[in-house]
Amino acid sequence: MLSAQIESNPLLFPCHFQAIFVGFDSKPSMTPDALGSSILSQMTKLTSKPPQCGTCSTNYSIAVTVDSSLGCIQTRNLEDTSSWRCGSMGTTDFSDDEGVDKALADSLGGKVYSVVVVHGDREEVRAVVGKYRHAWVVGRVSEAEAVARAAEIFVKVFVNGGKEEGLIHGEFMPVGADGKIVLSFNLLNSDPQDWVYDWDFQSIDETLLSPVIEALESVANISVESQVLYHTPKSSFSHWDDEQESYIFSTKDLPFFVNSNEWHLDTSIAAGGRSKILQIVVYIPSARECPLLLQLPNGEISKTNGFISPMWGGVIVWNPKDCLKDSESQHPLRRTISQQDLQKVFEVVMGQFRQLFGLKSNNVYVGASGTSSLLASERGFTEWELDVLSRQHTCFNLHSCATTLGSLSRLVQSLPRMIIMDEIGKQVMYSLEAATLARSNASLGLYDSSAVSSRQARYLAEDAFFHPSIMSVSYYSFEHCFAVYSPFFLPVSMHVLLAALREWRRYKQENKKYLAWKTKVKKDS
Repeated sequence: MLSAQIESNPLLFPCHFQAIFVGFDSKPSMTPDALGSSILSQMTKLTSKPPQCGTCSTNYSIAVTVDSSLGCIQTRNLEDTSSWRCGSMGTTDFSDDEGVDKALADSLGGKVYSVVVVHGDREEVRAVVGKYRHAWVVGRVSEAEAVARAAEIFVKVFVNGGKEEGLIHGEFMPVGADGKIVLSFNLLNSDPQDWVYDWDFQSIDETLLSPVIEALESVANISVESQVLYHTPKSSFSHWDDEQESYIFSTKDLPFFVNSNEWHLDTSIAAGGRSKILQIVVYIPSARECPLLLQLPNGEISKTNGFISPMWGGVIVWNPKDCLKDSESQHPLRRTISQQDLQKVFEVVMGQFRQLFGLKSNNVYVGASGTSSLLASERGFTEWELDVLSRQHTCFNLHSCATTLGSLSRLVQSLPRMIIMDEIGKQVMYSLEAATLARSNASLGLYDSSAVSSRQARYLAEDAFFHPSIMSVSYYSFEHCFAVYSPFFLPVSMHVLLAALREWRRYKQENKKYLAWKTKVKKDS
């Protein structure tokens, strides 16, 4: 039933949008209500059809404020709820993106997605999406252009997460069935005879990773572990490039780069469970192939010198500064990666982590109406990006929950002899309750709460399906019964069969004697 509801009625989250027009001092050609209708029309054209689960589709409201020297005019549905202060942007320096972002956060806040369009004297039109739930467009822009810009930012950025479509791809949902992710960081010294590097991972964990883990706590329960490995050569080959004065490996070599035989990465205590392990590998090449650079298909050298594999993790090649082999060195050089270099490495790691969740690693969105700059958050994920992840993971978890419970139902029906334990029934009931709560929270616009409830629903459904009692019965086939009990019954059955044959032969002999005697009696009489 839950699966049918999700398929027939995709979960559409309510979204509230607000457009603010500042500095349009000449008499506007459209009233706020007309501007709102125009933005709504543009958003309808940009919205995917049929509606995608995890988006707002048509389940949204739009309000408009026109802030000019004559005062503020607002749409009727905003007059009592708007937190916008008229004239608050008069002295704002729009060249300072961080300052504008902070000022708008203090002025707006809340769960409403806002776009502030400021009509200025500069010919260049500049659009910036902040770290919270707002964006601003500054420049000599007409009302029609402002409407198109605002609608595109609302739909393509705030709803779809910077993508053309709000589709949910399973390969970008790297959360385990139990709602957990294990980030396994691995520092690989290819050849410790050349040099041995270590890292101060604890400081990185405390300063850089903790805010990220806290930001994603509604989507996944994330834990971190690290290790340093030695004698870990890569599987692919590289070649020397005179122009780059480096060893080069191309994107064609990526499938063979990871050396599964030598890279002992799966040492996590969670490797045997249902948690998802994401491997983050920092590879230090040997002196024989250092510096080692990644060449992109267009011939350019990768700026990050790394790559990702969806649902597995990412690899970064880090080249030591002194990349010349000292052939006379008898002992390897033991060093620690500096905090400055480690900071640069983890900036790349954060970009890869975002890509593993299906988000952009760069800070630019290019749309039909223009280019928008995306401010990066210190936590790795902006608030509007976290909203996108919460909505998408809620849908993914509910769909997975419904699929698992449906499979469990079909399995139980196919095995009439199965005895369902009370514990399994409770898990199914609690899973359905959590799924119902997730849908209820989603309808109220509680993105974080719906993600947490959906994660619980999926976890309980998986627990019920993989209960040991069900697994033992589901694999308890007739062939299994025959293989188990034949050693006991075959010896007995052979004796029974031989005894039956002897009795059959004796019966035939006695019956033959009886018939002969009966024939003799008839002749004598």
